[in-house]
Amino acid sequence: MEKRPWLAASLVAGTSYWLAAKGQVPGLWLIAWKGLGVALLAAYAWAHHPSRNAHQLALVMALGAIGDMVLEVHFAGGAVAFLLGHLAAIALYRRFRRERPAPSQKAAAIATLLGVPLISWQLTGRADVAFYAFGLSGMAAAAWLSSFPRYRVGLGAMMFVASDLLIFARMGPLAGTAAAQMLIWPLYYFGQFLICTGVIATLRARGEFAHE
Repeated sequence: MEKRPWLAASLVAGTSYWLAAKGQVPGLWLIAWKGLGVALLAAYAWAHHPSRNAHQLALVMALGAIGDMVLEVHFAGGAVAFLLGHLAAIALYRRFRRERPAPSQKAAAIATLLGVPLISWQLTGRADVAFYAFGLSGMAAAAWLSSFPRYRVGLGAMMFVASDLLIFARMGPLAGTAAAQMLIWPLYYFGQFLICTGVIATLRARGEFAHE
């Protein structure tokens, strides 16, 4: 219970940023505000000490928060932070592989792994974006095949994918589209929120926080 204020603060920061981004908040403050929502998720995960898995989740969230902020000043630098976060997430999800995934679940993971980079290439025509998308799709596929709940962690990973695909679409066919811009942040932030809370809830149910 004492850790839930981190979640409440994250929700306030994440949802309020979406509104603040449309206002006249000075640039540096807005960049910090953007990173705060997921940074607080990192703090929430880190508070579950001394769990190695919770701390790895905190690393994933922290790299996401860094990516959120750096992306505003250096697109490639932000992408590197997110890619590192995807790699850390893949390592976490693979430690919790589902023992007997159904054929349909395997097919969905394969379709995600191959389809996301292909769509990203078609939207942008950029090899660097397609390379990054392999990390993104690997993260989502690993989440889908993990033993974490699909309707929290798996869905959150897919929301993250959808958010990034909208970013790529704005670099091409949806350039200047207001609807795409409006959806990018809520898909991303609430995707991260579902991932974080879903992983922590599963670790707790398995007794990893027995000291709490």
